Amino acid sequence: MKKFIARISAALLILSPLLAQNTTSNAGLLVPEDRIRSGNEGFASEEFRRGVQAYYRCAFNDAIVQFERALTYMPDDNLILEWLGKSYYKSGLEGSALSYWQTAADNGYGGLLLENKIEIVRERRVTGDSTDKLMRLSEAGAFPGEYNGNQIYSGPVSVLTNYDGTMWIAAYNSNELILMNQNGIVIDRSTGPLNGFDRPSDIIRLNDGNILVAEHAGDRLALLNSNAKFIKYIGSRGRGKGQMVGPLYLAQDYLDRIYATDYGNRRVDVFDSEGNALFSFGGKQGSFPGLKGPTGIALVDESVFIADDQTGCIYEFDRAGNYIRELVEPATFSKPEAMRFLNGSLVICDSNRIVSVNQNTGATFEYARTGNAPSRITVAQPDVNGNVVVSDFTANEIYMMSKVQELVGGFFVQIEQLDASKFPQVTVELRVENRHRQPVVGLQQENFFLSEKQQPVVNLKLLGAASNNTEADITLIIDRSKTSLLYKTEIEAAVKEIVASMNGKGILRIVSEGAVPVTEYVGRPDLLGDFTIDSLKTPLADKVAADLALRLASNDLVNASKKRALVIINAGGKNDFSFPQYNLAELTAYMNNNSIACSLVQVSQNSLAEELSYIVDNTAGNEYYVYRPQGLSDVLKDIIEIPQGIYQLSFTSSLQKNYGLSYLPLEAEVYLLNRSGRDETGYFAPLE
Repeated sequence: MKKFIARISAALLILSPLLAQNTTSNAGLLVPEDRIRSGNEGFASEEFRRGVQAYYRCAFNDAIVQFERALTYMPDDNLILEWLGKSYYKSGLEGSALSYWQTAADNGYGGLLLENKIEIVRERRVTGDSTDKLMRLSEAGAFPGEYNGNQIYSGPVSVLTNYDGTMWIAAYNSNELILMNQNGIVIDRSTGPLNGFDRPSDIIRLNDGNILVAEHAGDRLALLNSNAKFIKYIGSRGRGKGQMVGPLYLAQDYLDRIYATDYGNRRVDVFDSEGNALFSFGGKQGSFPGLKGPTGIALVDESVFIADDQTGCIYEFDRAGNYIRELVEPATFSKPEAMRFLNGSLVICDSNRIVSVNQNTGATFEYARTGNAPSRITVAQPDVNGNVVVSDFTANEIYMMSKVQELVGGFFVQIEQLDASKFPQVTVELRVENRHRQPVVGLQQENFFLSEKQQPVVNLKLLGAASNNTEADITLIIDRSKTSLLYKTEIEAAVKEIVASMNGKGILRIVSEGAVPVTEYVGRPDLLGDFTIDSLKTPLADKVAADLALRLASNDLVNASKKRALVIINAGGKNDFSFPQYNLAELTAYMNNNSIACSLVQVSQNSLAEELSYIVDNTAGNEYYVYRPQGLSDVLKDIIEIPQGIYQLSFTSSLQKNYGLSYLPLEAEVYLLNRSGRDETGYFAPLE
């Protein structure tokens, strides 16, 4: 009885935990501690508490109901308005979210933090996740080869970025590979086989996940596993087939063939996936006099582009090595080095500048220039966070470069889930993105600062990052239009290949996309090795409700593994699909705001519905054809490698929970190099 009376007394007291900049004349749920709540404030407080708990369970529809009930008691409370906006945002209804947030902001609530959130979400709704591809890069940070007189590496000549945010650096002078994180901390080194590397000049990741290193002075290629452990050599010194003299840069095509620019032999050597020599090209062909000093190489569709540092030109060949044309005029470049394909164009390093080259027209655009100091940029490699990692051989530095608008805009930080069931131990999940929805991957504990009432939390620990997950939950959406009956064999083959690639890991779901979509299976993928179309119970339909299928499938994935995706297996024509209840903007926002990728496997040659193309293009997914040469085993690999900027942290709260009735504030700030972002939220401890 005493405990009950104490709880009632606590409910009548005012709770005031928010930061000063968020308080307004309309105190609402958070009022001075010396004033007793009104009846409406008490009822609103209870509905609000339930709404917050529903939100953290990812039950966003329930949260919306609870917050709207709370508003009936206190229609102008800014805290309720903010949380109602957050719930609509996670439900994909961004227009409603912006409306509630704007109302709160107009009341003077939220300060710059809420204004910034409104601005970012509005900008995303207009432009999606697209950015200006041709925008100059600016330095976001640098990692020098020496620190306090101690050598970290010497002669960085190439960079290989990883999907978890780390990067391998090939150090030419110190004959090693260095694994470095986003903060510039060295976490591993590899010197190769027992006899060591002999002047590594390039490093790439092969389609099977292994790493390939060109050894310029060793006249060979070194094949390593994903952890940089030596497997074998490819090629040897000489001028014959499969032999090299000073290999420089590397590439691999979709048929797993390996290309190496052979500077000493003035050609390009080609090997199969096992390292067996196939052929070489680059010699005199008709009016083409032959390569003089082949350096950078890039593969785009069926074309092979080769840079030549003696002529200052880029030449185009086909995959068989037949000369096609000069992409740019000779002497366009003074000392071209590595070439990569980035943002739909070739990006080449040339002395002290990084230049974009349109692979169709040869038009050039200067991304960045290092200035007049001695410099020799050798590689500009995009990383998982949308930055460009640049190696400067002469300056002995690695630069992190970003587009200017990203540096100015900072990070978009969201506290998404919070578990206080073991209070005062609290677990919190944050999502970190840039302004254009690109996740920020590879952060460490030192990048996070959490506080309660502006006081640092106790025992902060980074528990994990979703980018490190190696498994994924997948939902297959199988087309049940009448057209799909013609492609029974292809649909079954697509399902079986994707299922086999999961190796029994993760959770597989199957949703039949009929007139009324139905979840047909949830469980282990290895139990569906003998899948047949006949096992589906959903009948065929003239027109299928694609929007309902996508929404149903997304609902099931909201609480799934952090690596999660929808895969639409599509056979129908563009007139077989309808979107009667959810528009495309709402569907894609729901997926994006809950980190759900959407890919599509086309099993027919029918024209794809524009709505399906829009959804795939505006989420983190890809399109595949069932009979493409490399098969569908890469579908799972591509899903796992989709960047996920989600982090889980824990801390010990120092606040008083007041029988579980107090709204406890939490602030989170994220720092990386010279960029930062923050978010504020609150939670309730368990009731007593």
